[in-house]
Amino acid sequence: MDPKKVLEKLNAYNKNTLMQTLDITYTEVGEDYLVASMPVNERVHQPMGLLHGGASVALAESVGSAASLHFMDPSQGEVRGIEISANHVRSVRQGMVHAKARLTHKGRTTLLWEIRITDEKDRLISLCKLTCIVLQKD
Repeated sequence: MDPKKVLEKLNAYNKNTLMQTLDITYTEVGEDYLVASMPVNERVHQPMGLLHGGASVALAESVGSAASLHFMDPSQGEVRGIEISANHVRSVRQGMVHAKARLTHKGRTTLLWEIRITDEKDRLISLCKLTCIVLQKD
């Protein structure tokens, strides 16, 4: 499928969701990865003026879940995130952050994603792991 069409489709899902609220945009797709970007501004700050860890986790889960939706056969079932972990290693006050979800395991019922969130200088901000499950359709 054409990467431009994939990104248009995934970004269309963001309407009236948390992703739209946080201004998350899917920007790049490859054979085993998806990238999303999010602006760092007062809407995603914690009280000290830094990117809120919860906003980073929301970005990570959004890109991993969208990647799962894209990379699985929809006839197999529906995807749900069942576990996410995050290590925040650097703070950021402004600019853009980019989350790259790379598939590390694709089983019959589970998908495991490593999501690296970086700043505009490609410095690691957070390292996340997302596990998704494929629920069989009734």
